[in-house]
Amino acid sequence: MVEVESFEEGGGPTLEERLSAVEEVLAGLLAERKRRGRVSSTPESADEGAVPADLFWALEGLREREPAPGAVMIVGDVALPDGRTAGWQLGAGTDDLLDDEWESLADVFAALGHPVRLRLLREVLRGRGTARELAELEGMGTTGQVYHHLRQLVATGWLRVRDGGHHEVPAERVVPLLTTIVGGRR
Repeated sequence: MVEVESFEEGGGPTLEERLSAVEEVLAGLLAERKRRGRVSSTPESADEGAVPADLFWALEGLREREPAPGAVMIVGDVALPDGRTAGWQLGAGTDDLLDDEWESLADVFAALGHPVRLRLLREVLRGRGTARELAELEGMGTTGQVYHHLRQLVATGWLRVRDGGHHEVPAERVVPLLTTIVGGRR
């Protein structure tokens, strides 16, 4: 919680000093909201000065590079608990995306459509990799059920199997998976 000093009439701070103090508190609140990912306005809808000037740096850069009708981009730089890093950037033009056959992607998204598979992916990213380790987690079901879910995730490219039966999210899928999770939040 942010504390604001009270100002008394008379010999206290000037109006300019008081306004400066309010602006400082507001800047702190906006920085905290930004840090927590809770600023949801766009540059067009934001009042001048209401959000930090660099809040939409990625969006502004994309607009400079891609003329109307625009494009979308996913980008991220992730350090995983297993020591791997995944830096990834992928973009596509709006026209290309709207002309694409989305139906061909149904199995890729369907693989994410089960709570156990989502949990498996999260646990693999956290460092659990073998079917045995994953089956030992509470609420995962039987070993056979875990193998069933793992096969679906492998078949759609969300997981791959390394030597020794260890599963991992391929580096090229880490950022797309995490951005899908961010997009699913409300």
